Formats: sequence, structure tokens, C-alpha cells
Amino acid sequence: MPTTVLTDRERTAVQAYLRLLHTVRAAFDAADGPPGTSRPPVVPPSVLAEAEQALAAAGLRGNEEEFFGLLQSCRPHG
Repeated sequence: MPTTVLTDRERTAVQAYLRLLHTVRAAFDAADGPPGTSRPPVVPPSVLAEAEQALAAAGLRGNEEEFFGLLQSCRPHG
């Protein structure tokens, strides 16, 4: 599969999405504490806003199929 060369805006969108993904995973990990101490996962609004803004700047807002295609093309294959 050929490697896609991303524009700066596409790269920024992918990076913002990955930060959002890692933040959400960390929030769910923190919510799975010891029994009786659970709390709802919290994702800082700024992280979500950054991802939304980056998607819009790259022209990818509302075009998940194209965006996830970019993610697939960036993923190392092994």
C-alpha cells in the first residue's frame, strides 16, 4: 500500500485526533479505579475543541471516511 503524503493541516488533524484518543483512553483508565471509587471519565473540552478545529481546518469535518483513510495510510504496517 502506498504511503500518503499529508498536508500540514491533515497532519495537524491526525495529531489532534491521536491526542484526543490518548486523552479519552487515559480518562477511562482513571475511571476504572478501585471498587467504590469510580468516577465518570473526564475529557478536557480544550482537547476536543483542538481536534474539531484541526478537522475543520483540514476540510475533514463531517468526512469521517476520508479522515480515517488518512489515519490508515499513516499507520505503520508490520
